[in-house]
Amino acid sequence: MSIVLYILLIAVILVIIGIAVAVPLQYKKVGPNEVLIITGGRYRSITLPDGTIKKVGYRVRIGGGTLVWPVFEAYQILSLQIIGMDFEVKDVIAQNGINSTITGTAQVKINGADPQVHLAAEQFLGKSQADIKEVALKTIEGHARSIIGTLNLEQLNKARREFSAQLFENVQPDFDRMGLILISFNLKDIKDPSGYLEALGRPVIALAKRDAEVAQAEANRDAVIKSAYAKKEGDIAKLKAETEVAEVTKDFEMRRAEFQATINEKKAISDYTYDLERQKMSKLVKEEEHKVKLIEKENDIAIAQKEIDRSEFDLEATVKKPALAEKFRLTQEAEAMAEAKKIQGLVEAELTQNQGQAEAAAMKQKAEAWRSYNDAAMIHQLVEILPQLAREISEPLSKIEKIVMVNSGSDTSGVSKITGDVAEVLAQLPTVVESLTGVDLKKMLARLPQAGQKKDSPESDPQPQD
Repeated sequence: MSIVLYILLIAVILVIIGIAVAVPLQYKKVGPNEVLIITGGRYRSITLPDGTIKKVGYRVRIGGGTLVWPVFEAYQILSLQIIGMDFEVKDVIAQNGINSTITGTAQVKINGADPQVHLAAEQFLGKSQADIKEVALKTIEGHARSIIGTLNLEQLNKARREFSAQLFENVQPDFDRMGLILISFNLKDIKDPSGYLEALGRPVIALAKRDAEVAQAEANRDAVIKSAYAKKEGDIAKLKAETEVAEVTKDFEMRRAEFQATINEKKAISDYTYDLERQKMSKLVKEEEHKVKLIEKENDIAIAQKEIDRSEFDLEATVKKPALAEKFRLTQEAEAMAEAKKIQGLVEAELTQNQGQAEAAAMKQKAEAWRSYNDAAMIHQLVEILPQLAREISEPLSKIEKIVMVNSGSDTSGVSKITGDVAEVLAQLPTVVESLTGVDLKKMLARLPQAGQKKDSPESDPQPQD
């Protein structure tokens, strides 16, 4: 049971999808100048132009759109556009037996009214506009021949508009039965191979030429007469006009002289008044200029005073006050430095005093120590400083970057010479010490073994005291 339901559901979905796809594809549309003919489906009743009711198996849509059912219906399009045509009816015999050829233009189309569309669909559906044009031309040609056969050629030439109206009236019933409509018809030209129309026109042309020549001669005569009379009248009128012009010119010159005198008088008064007013205005302008200059001077004085005030203010701000501030700063710095130097002097004095007291105490202790020293102690001190003396003596040699030794052939080398010089300087040291201090280092060193013997002998040992 469930499988059947699934199958039915799928079938329904497919049908809906098919309808959704087919409807847009099968909805056919035409423009306002087209007719959609849908064939198939049920029969419908239509009313023809003559009132006849007829059943047909198609339906008509003039412009717009409609749904065409697939499989069951088909559609075709019938155009309502105007078909223009040029026609030429040859070898037409008029009532008076004259052979002629007529040419003209016509415009036809399928009638867009509902009853006529059914007739046009039955007659022309599936045919091209060329086929419709051929049928219409043959119909127009037949009616044109029949109408021309009832008229003389000169009547046809004179009454072209009436011919077109009669043709229009005769053709339209046939067109109605075919679903066509004649929009317009115009007769362009009538050709007469026998020259009948031209012959009819020759007497008229000759008479017209004669009348024209006579009329031209009479017109020339009248023109000469009228020209002479007009010339006489013109000369008289010219002389009268010149006399009148002279009178008018005299009056004009007299009035112009009067006007000129009045103008000159008014101009003189105006010039004098102008000069007077100009002098007054010049005086007023000078007074105003003087006032302006006074105001400018007062403004300059005020500006100068303000400039002086500004300069004094700038001097006060940039010189006096900074100078006072600098003076105050220097005074404070001097007082501070004096106080600091005073304190520093007290501290340095106290330090010097303490240092002197310390050095005095040290010297006192050193003197006491020196008094307690014997010769051995002094020699011991001397021996301790000998290496330092030797180092100080040889220190300058260590500053030499480069020594060039030249052997002059002696047995001693340059290196032994340098060490010998250092030893010689050290050997001179006792003499230098003796000359500076009065202490004879050699004698002191000579007493060193004796002092050692006295120290080692029992007599020299101090006796212990009870």
